[in-house]
Amino acid sequence: MTERTELAEKPATEIQPAAKQDEPVLRPAVDIFEDEGGITLHADMPGVSRDHLNVKVEGDILTIEGDAEISMPEGMEPLYADVRATHYRRSFTLSSEMDTEKVEASLKHGVLTLRIPKREEHKPKKIEVQVG
Repeated sequence: MTERTELAEKPATEIQPAAKQDEPVLRPAVDIFEDEGGITLHADMPGVSRDHLNVKVEGDILTIEGDAEISMPEGMEPLYADVRATHYRRSFTLSSEMDTEKVEASLKHGVLTLRIPKREEHKPKKIEVQVG
C-alpha cells in the first residue's frame, strides 16, 4: 500500500470475547492489496456461508463477521474439537480516500473478497501534454 492510503486494523487479540455472547471470536487471516483504483481484501473464513456472513461499513469502520457451520453426521456427538470458536470478526478503519458506497463482496471456497474502490478525486489522473 502507498503511504497515502490508510487501512488500519482496529486493535484486537487473536481470540477475543464476542460482544453478544461469552464465546470466543476468531480473527480471520486477511491479505490486503492496493492498486491505482482501490484496495482488495481477502479474508479466510472457512465454513462460513453467504447466509451467515455480515459485511458492513459504519462511518469509516469496515467490519466483517461470519458464523462457521460445523456439521456433524446424524446421531454423532463430538468428544473433542480443536476449533472451539465458530464466530469470525475483524474490523478495519478505512481511509477517507475509499468510496464505501461502491464496495463489492464475493465469497468463494471460504474466502471473502472485498473490492473497495478509491473515490474518483483520489484516483491518479493522466495529464495530456500538448506540443507547441
